[in-house]
Amino acid sequence: MIDGSAPSSTAPPGAPEAARQGAFRFYDNRQKYLMFVTTCSEKWAVAERVGLEIDHIEPRPPALRLFDAGMGDGTVLTSVMRELHRRFRHVPFLIAAKEISLEDVRLGLEKMPDRFHEHPATILVLTNLPYTAAPWLTPRSDRAKEELSWIEVALSGDSSHDFHEQIKDLQPTLAANWQAKASPKTGNPVYVTPAVLVLYRQDQRFVLDQALPRREEARADYDLVIASQPYRARMPDDFKVEKVLAPLTRALAPGGRLLAIHSHGHDPGLEIIRRVWPGEDPFRSTRHGLLATLRAELGERHPDLEYLPYPDGRSIFRYDMHTLPSEVSSGIGTSTLLAAWNAATYVAQIEDERLEEAISGTAYLKATRDVLSEYGGLWFYDESFVVARRRGAEMHTHP
Repeated sequence: MIDGSAPSSTAPPGAPEAARQGAFRFYDNRQKYLMFVTTCSEKWAVAERVGLEIDHIEPRPPALRLFDAGMGDGTVLTSVMRELHRRFRHVPFLIAAKEISLEDVRLGLEKMPDRFHEHPATILVLTNLPYTAAPWLTPRSDRAKEELSWIEVALSGDSSHDFHEQIKDLQPTLAANWQAKASPKTGNPVYVTPAVLVLYRQDQRFVLDQALPRREEARADYDLVIASQPYRARMPDDFKVEKVLAPLTRALAPGGRLLAIHSHGHDPGLEIIRRVWPGEDPFRSTRHGLLATLRAELGERHPDLEYLPYPDGRSIFRYDMHTLPSEVSSGIGTSTLLAAWNAATYVAQIEDERLEEAISGTAYLKATRDVLSEYGGLWFYDESFVVARRRGAEMHTHP
């Protein structure tokens, strides 16, 4: 998930245009991200949308396998894990997640002790590898394979407190292995050291043996893949497909489902943006366009795939900025205006340079106040779609 946690960077002299444009990206500011996720309900709404796809999965031994293509702070993932426990109480889980941000790895792990307590037969795997390698937990180059830091931790005890203390003790290990730097080609954050962290309960080792990932095993047969906001909105469709959607689709098991989610626009949030920057068009990709591009990329080699755009009623869903009725009906306070402005510009992925120019005046506050007053609040729309692999299909090896 695009989460605001990656360190900002400056593209080196002579770097490609893409690197210079991406050197300081909209989500490089941690404060923007934290304000957005604490004032808006997107993570709740995404978890509910994932629940609709859980209805369709049928896990097979040795475990139900889920891949989160961007854990962020772990809010969505832990919500989904609770729902999976409710439905598959006695099925072992292998939960794998990609996350390059050390801060979000810490935040996500803080939420996991209760998950290990409620669902003992859980394997949690975190990695900082790119999308083309993360589902397989194996780097693609021989050099990166040699450099891979594979960390396996068997948690002792049987209480949330026991697990919390041991996870907390991993902080020095994480700090040493989860560092990021700017790519000289794109300006995007990339790992310094490729890393995989595997956590499970020691008292479940026998039960989980067949499901535990092993170094260089290169297995990626997931029942469910969650790709919520995994790419920049303004990138072209072929980039999103090649770098993100195609590798995630190849990681599906027979019967597996990839759920992809991105911002849709056509909402009060975008109206704020267009009152400040008329004609702004940040959300250029549609589910239909992306699925068509993905089908063209994978079609003949993967005839076992189904591309499911779904009707608008299922595909498009809404989330809101948290406000009290009195906050938008009897005079809108400055804190509410700033939270709304932050949410609108974060979702629209407005760069800092343009933001600094906009906030040098007062037009942005007037635009935000006017939209909140007209609509009685602030909300956004996300768009979702699914790629499913038919049951009985053959698995594909690491590309």
